[in-house]
Amino acid sequence: MKIGYARVSTDDQDCTLQVQALEAAGCEKIYQEKAGGGKFDRPELIRCIDALRPGDTLAVWRLDRLGRSTKDLIELVNSLKEKGIQFESLQESIATSTASGQLVFHLFAALAEFERNLIRERTKAGLASARARGRKGGRKPVLQGKDREKFLRLADTQQVPIKELAEMFHIGRSTAFKILKEKRT
Repeated sequence: MKIGYARVSTDDQDCTLQVQALEAAGCEKIYQEKAGGGKFDRPELIRCIDALRPGDTLAVWRLDRLGRSTKDLIELVNSLKEKGIQFESLQESIATSTASGQLVFHLFAALAEFERNLIRERTKAGLASARARGRKGGRKPVLQGKDREKFLRLADTQQVPIKELAEMFHIGRSTAFKILKEKRT
């Protein structure tokens, strides 16, 4: 039996493309998951692996859908091999049922990890460059400039309760307390 595993990293993505490719490849059952590849807690992957029996094949759309590091991919594929289960990656045309497929698997896994590391390095460099130019990441403060000053002046007088201040400035109570805390530090 050929069983498929499809994974997307974020909630706004969907598995449709992967599922269609896995169905076209002959997968009889497909497990789908929304979880980052770096997460260890992937219950659908665990269910998928538990469903595999000797002689079965685990199919994925791409190598990076299964794991984030070469080490993890190799360990998983070797664990499957020990149980008599084959592995197939559709996009890379890898099937571990052959010696050449095993070689290609190891090469592609290394290249996929290399690509992720390059992306990570470029992202870090971009963030550092932005910080050097004075840019700060994250959401902009809810209250800025004169509104923030007015809020703090009114809060200092302690004549208006924080709940009413928050309503006046259209912010939540927790945000109001956070602004006051930031002022103190």
